[in-house]
Amino acid sequence: MHCPSVFREERLDVLHGLLAAHPLATLITSGSGGLMANLIPFALHDGGDYGILRAHLARGNKQLDALREGAETLVVFAGPACYVTPSWYPSKLEHGKVVPTWNFAMVQVRGKPVLVDEAGWVRQHVEQLTSKLENGREHPWQVSDAPDDFIAAQLKAIVGIEIPVLAIEGKWKTSQNRLPTDRQGVIEGLRTEEACPAMLAMMEHHQALIEN
Repeated sequence: MHCPSVFREERLDVLHGLLAAHPLATLITSGSGGLMANLIPFALHDGGDYGILRAHLARGNKQLDALREGAETLVVFAGPACYVTPSWYPSKLEHGKVVPTWNFAMVQVRGKPVLVDEAGWVRQHVEQLTSKLENGREHPWQVSDAPDDFIAAQLKAIVGIEIPVLAIEGKWKTSQNRLPTDRQGVIEGLRTEEACPAMLAMMEHHQALIEN
């Protein structure tokens, strides 16, 4: 992806943090059937240099054909994003040479997928994914809450995917290329309009790092 150095994020713990906070990602493949993309939830596991992604697809999903071919796969995780109006920049009043933009955070992961069509593996994956996503709820739902025969039928309808991460890169575009006064203007704009609390928190964190 296009990523000027000022926006590049390379800290693995930070990249993994976005994956954990925003597990619904776009799975992109290019196989004999052409380009395909699907939004599916991923779970990050330890392993290798950069981690291992696990997910599942419906057995009838044609993207499985591309995955069976073993081609390199791209997974795109999108974090907080917000529109930035030039009106938030103090420099607008000084010279007017400003334009709208977007602030965002994203992570791209590449790897070669392995399909796992084993009932035990798939059930464990679904249970772990569900436990993570239900964590924090007053009455978290568990796979065991549903009838066994129903769950067994559901599991037969999906196929597991495991992607050892070969490369991972992040882009954190949070007004780093703007003057400090303009960055603060964006923070104040987000705070006043309550436009995107997640982006506001991210920018405030970056600002604190700069000031310290």
